Amino acid sequence: MNEDSAAAAPRARVLVIDDSNTIRRSAEIFLKQGGYEVFLAEDGFDALSKVDDHSPSLIFCDILMPRLDGYQTCAIIKRNARFADVPVIMLSSKDGLFDKARGRMVGSQGYLTKPFTKDQLLDAVRQHLGVLALAH
Repeated sequence: MNEDSAAAAPRARVLVIDDSNTIRRSAEIFLKQGGYEVFLAEDGFDALSKVDDHSPSLIFCDILMPRLDGYQTCAIIKRNARFADVPVIMLSSKDGLFDKARGRMVGSQGYLTKPFTKDQLLDAVRQHLGVLALAH
């Protein structure tokens, strides 16, 4: 019966993509405290396999990463029909207009400046998953 009740109310899955171990761990702690299931990826290539494996409800994606940056990663995720509707929130240490506009151009739904607080992170999740829940 416990398995049935868990299946009836699945926890939202959140993927955090960031090359900074500190940011990944902070986000993981905050999100788990908020009751979310959390997956971590340290770069865009790592993220692409995790998106496919875990089908996240929401993705936080750092902009500046080696090998495959956040814009490229977001664009690849959005091109896949299976994940096109998954909200992607870009993470950056810069609060620049250009970064926000470029993020929207590749399909991101939001932007969060690092370092973020627990409340800022959880508010972003609630805002974007609330929109997702209304769409279904």
